[in-house]
Amino acid sequence: MNRTLKNVLIVIGAGLLLAVLAIPKIGSLQGTAKKNSNTANASRDQRMAVRMQLIAAEMLGDKVMTVGTILSNEEVEIRSEISGKVEKIDFKEGARVKKGETLLKINDAELQAQLVRAQYRQALAEQDAERQRQLFEKKLASQEEYDIAVNQLNIVKADIQIIQAQIAKTEIRAPFNGTIGLRYVSEGSYISPTTRITTLQDYNSVKVDFTVPEKYASLIRQGDRISFTVEGSARKFAGTVYAVEAKIDPTTRTLHIRALSPNPDGVLIPGAFANVEVVLKEKETLTIPSFALIPELKGYRVFLYKNGKAESQSVEIGSRTDESVEVTRGVQAGDTLITSGILQLRSGMAVQPAESL
Repeated sequence: MNRTLKNVLIVIGAGLLLAVLAIPKIGSLQGTAKKNSNTANASRDQRMAVRMQLIAAEMLGDKVMTVGTILSNEEVEIRSEISGKVEKIDFKEGARVKKGETLLKINDAELQAQLVRAQYRQALAEQDAERQRQLFEKKLASQEEYDIAVNQLNIVKADIQIIQAQIAKTEIRAPFNGTIGLRYVSEGSYISPTTRITTLQDYNSVKVDFTVPEKYASLIRQGDRISFTVEGSARKFAGTVYAVEAKIDPTTRTLHIRALSPNPDGVLIPGAFANVEVVLKEKETLTIPSFALIPELKGYRVFLYKNGKAESQSVEIGSRTDESVEVTRGVQAGDTLITSGILQLRSGMAVQPAESL
């Protein structure tokens, strides 16, 4: 009986030993099977993930980069037409003024006295002319005597108009709406036509003065759009060409152009330096991102997505901007352009959209 129990225990122990030895082999087989499965999946999907976009027609225009200067829409130095002592100053530096508003008054006492004397002479001339008219009607005076009296009256009236014009010049008025600059005279100063009194500028809208190379002269037209920036501001301003010089400067071989830009908030200050971008005539054409273009020895090429593969395509280009390039030949609207990983691609390589990962 004891011998039988002993045999049973030996059999059970041997079974347990075999089970323990079999477990690592089972795990190894499972790992191998899993590894083989992953390898099979990897071999089935060797496609490179790339970004793509459809090629479509867009509006594109040539652009010319140049520099220019901001000018006031209207600007004038205020000076007197006559000499005299400043009696009164009616403006404040930096203030807004309206057209016709009095800025400065010059002493006109002498002119006022001349006007009074001329008015007395006019009264006497009128009486003499009237008396000669009555005598002429009664045949007591000749036509010549009457004409002389009328002529003397007209001369006096003309003298009065001259004096009144001189008096009007003693009042300096604003020629247009604008902003007054700094003042260079004081009350009591003696001024002449050469004396600079102040400046007046209208910059509710500003002019942008710039030039473009001769080769663009035939492309610039009134109404063309421009954009520009100025120092100290990240804002981009817009304007419209309103005047083009009639000839090219033979010294610099450039064409002088002026554009007008609104400036209601007064951000643009006359005299400022401007970086100008001129947008020439726009056209509808096929464009692609400039980074998708691959330069070659004999031209350019791109990669297109066709039937799950990257296909190399030679192209010809036209105009270009900072971000886009015009393609004139080699692609059509609706083609799918590959825009990433282009340096790693080879023609015929299997690819897939990156969004599908």
